[in-house]
Amino acid sequence: MDTQEVNNIVVVGTSAGGFAALSRLMGSLPKQLNAAMFIVIHVGRSSMNEVILKHLQNNTSLNCKVAEDGEYIKNNTIYLAQADHHLLVERNKVVVQRGAYENHWRPAIDVLFRSAAAAYDSCVTGIILTGLLDDGTSGMSAIQRSGGVCVVQEPSDAEFPDMPNNVINNITVDQILPIEEIGQFITRRYTNHICVPFDVPEDVKLEAEITKRRSTDPEKLTVLGDPTMLTCPDCGGTLRKVEQESITRYRCYTGHTFTEKILEEQQRKSLEDSLWVAIRMMEERRNLLNNLSSGYTNGDDIVQSKVRRSDDIKTHIDRLKSMLMDMK
Repeated sequence: MDTQEVNNIVVVGTSAGGFAALSRLMGSLPKQLNAAMFIVIHVGRSSMNEVILKHLQNNTSLNCKVAEDGEYIKNNTIYLAQADHHLLVERNKVVVQRGAYENHWRPAIDVLFRSAAAAYDSCVTGIILTGLLDDGTSGMSAIQRSGGVCVVQEPSDAEFPDMPNNVINNITVDQILPIEEIGQFITRRYTNHICVPFDVPEDVKLEAEITKRRSTDPEKLTVLGDPTMLTCPDCGGTLRKVEQESITRYRCYTGHTFTEKILEEQQRKSLEDSLWVAIRMMEERRNLLNNLSSGYTNGDDIVQSKVRRSDDIKTHIDRLKSMLMDMK
């Protein structure tokens, strides 16, 4: 078994529009690369890894494979995250597991980037391509704070520029390039490149460990931030506000993590879901009252009472529906 140590790591994150973007990136890579590349693309739980893998392999001479837990990292190899599994790296080893969601994604870009920064510090190059929202910004910040290099696709070159723009707006990136020039940059960087050791911040190491389920002690989370009055939308645990980076995040001790934008969206969705449940229950209650009153004559006090209660419920239902229409 080839266990030669790999010193250089390239991590790539993309979302919407990522399939075409990755094809372009593969076509710009050299035939030999003094590094290993890891890719997270946001895909659904039932996505076919083999289809994406075949498409990538058709565009590059480098070896492409779906990452497997515990395998040794090799140069000239591109590792693709499995659907519904986080992809992480340790020194010389691949880690694949079903950890807690980050920003409601698994695999999540931040998880890969943060683990790479913790394991390889300044030997990491992070690349963010086209995509929606802001997954990848926190991970890119971790790479920068650990001495690595940050590369972002030129937003005007991206089909969906949200992810590149979020990185650019929150950290000082090293390179903003069209995809075809990213491959050239990687080639230059890893030709006879020797990275200089860099001290990784303790919070980056801790978050990487939490994701791997090796550290869930709530007391250790004091390194990351203070507890808030907010609860995790996924498990109900107390959220801590993490502000070591330029982008504010919220993390529970089991590992669920949200940027402010994603947390706000999740709260809005939860509120909307709750309102629809309330409307459904009130509609059922109103129908029951109407059915019960049908067994009495119209002059009965019982009928009048049930009709009034039904009318009151209808008023509340209309108000809740109006709230739903106004929610943003």
